[in-house]
Amino acid sequence: MTVLVTGGAGYIGAFVVRALREAGHRPVVVDDLSTGHASAVPDGVRFGRVACGETEAVARLMREERVDGVVHLAALSLVGESVRDPGRYWARNVGQAAGLLDACRIAGVRRFVLSSTAAVYGEPERVPIDEDHPTRPTNPYGATKRAIEQMLGHFRDAAGIGWVSLRYFNAAGAAPDGSLGEAHDPETHLVPIAVRAALRGEPRLTVFGDDYPTPDGTCLRDYVHVIDLADAHVRALDWLAAHPGEGLVCNLGGGRGTSVLEVIDAVGRITGRPVPHEIGPRRAGDPSVLVASVERAREQLGWTPARSSIDEIVSDAVRWHARS
Repeated sequence: MTVLVTGGAGYIGAFVVRALREAGHRPVVVDDLSTGHASAVPDGVRFGRVACGETEAVARLMREERVDGVVHLAALSLVGESVRDPGRYWARNVGQAAGLLDACRIAGVRRFVLSSTAAVYGEPERVPIDEDHPTRPTNPYGATKRAIEQMLGHFRDAAGIGWVSLRYFNAAGAAPDGSLGEAHDPETHLVPIAVRAALRGEPRLTVFGDDYPTPDGTCLRDYVHVIDLADAHVRALDWLAAHPGEGLVCNLGGGRGTSVLEVIDAVGRITGRPVPHEIGPRRAGDPSVLVASVERAREQLGWTPARSSIDEIVSDAVRWHARS
């Protein structure tokens, strides 16, 4: 299968490209490099530096490369930034997704995998969160992803495009050999921030609140190894091949909660160095607990978060950051 990967020069995209090649598929990368890195695209992989929403250019590339399916990862994804600049998020995330889906319609591509997010759920009513939980996003980022999911239904009706929406919880980790990992600027994710603080002493990590109704007072989150995440995208494409014209939503998480202090402890144990940190006030809108139910992904995709223990995630991240 030839698969167009938008955002294939980014953190998750690079792992998806690697997983597709390992599974015998042929990835084609589209990325405007606004946040990605051209060096992350492997030699021998066709790379188009173009915005994924440029319908005519992308449709032409799809036809030239005889694309069978799309994995759509390209998006703006910072919650705080989306609150400050919602117009940019709606224009970029939703507008470009519409252009990309139109390219699929024009080029006759009928398999579409969306990188979505647990942010579509908003404040949880119950945990673990399953896919039938109400979707009430509390920030523009989550709202744009929910809008794209709704758009997928319209394109299925209009053009027969089958789709899988994968709602990520917290992606983390790196390649076990240290060859590929997380390189964001600015970095906003807990695991790499904690690892950098331990290895380099900078920047000092702030724990946002220690008075939550959890065992140690800090927020519980669900972490999924980026390798497990990439594997789910390959399985989603296989599912679409067997279920043409259908739609599916699946959560992707480790299926367990890990507190902020437990992450800090794991980083300290694995690096053998203390993580410089301080306790700060709560951030507005941070739920106490966000944990995924991953039963649907197990049942429908045959997927298991095999590498998603916090120690394995942290160990791989440490190896990457020690080399980078």
